Amino acid sequence: MTQAPDVIADLTAESEALDAVVAKLSDEQWETGTPAHGWAVRHQIAHLAATFRLAGLAAAQPAAFQQMTSRLSDDFDANVAAAMADFVVEPPAVLLSRWRSERATAEKALAAVPPGQMVPWLVRPLPAPVLAAAGMMEVFAHGRDVLDALGVRPTYTDRLGHLVGFAVRTWDFGYLARGLTAPDVQFRFEITAPSGALWAFGPADADQRITGPAEDFCLLVTRRRHRDDLAVRAVGSDAEHWLDIAQAYRGPAGPGRRPGQFSQTDQA
Repeated sequence: MTQAPDVIADLTAESEALDAVVAKLSDEQWETGTPAHGWAVRHQIAHLAATFRLAGLAAAQPAAFQQMTSRLSDDFDANVAAAMADFVVEPPAVLLSRWRSERATAEKALAAVPPGQMVPWLVRPLPAPVLAAAGMMEVFAHGRDVLDALGVRPTYTDRLGHLVGFAVRTWDFGYLARGLTAPDVQFRFEITAPSGALWAFGPADADQRITGPAEDFCLLVTRRRHRDDLAVRAVGSDAEHWLDIAQAYRGPAGPGRRPGQFSQTDQA
């Protein structure tokens, strides 16, 4: 596939696009509830700030990161809450400033990692560009929750290619999150970029196939839309099942979204 070569620059651009939206909000709007149950806009930004802080630590101080993660509990939700605890209590202006600072630190640290060097991460070590692509996934997912809460319809670019590639790379996460064994088959992914370009992965003659537009694919793998509301299609029984469980992140799948939940927003 063809995509922008600098994933860190694209991560910066995606973050700045979300920043431009939340920077205009009043303090009251930061308390707007989002589709994630119990999370307001401030929770979403606090989570992103905590995620960038972890990424910056992993890239710049891998030993310290590994020491910190060795103390995590088996309770995923508790770990998430603990990571964002000191961010979420901040006033909006301070939280926004801290998110910006954590982003800048993480982006600088990721850019400084020598090519080919692995960075420790929560599931398994990753090359710095792949970890940056994981950051794109976080910004897309939590940013979309914010935009949905505010009734803002985004316009995406081919920067989504990094998230598409990451989701294909982690295609088995949906199985792992549910204690299932991934099928011993190869999938063919044919995803249409916002520009109209075709991003293809996997054997061209594979029996199991996933096709659709990039935005819908990204909404599927971040579980921000129900599959019934997306133009992502499957051929083959394994691929059909994958549409039900697809996720580009580890940890509990969560309840996802209901069919038709965003029909008015998506048509805006």
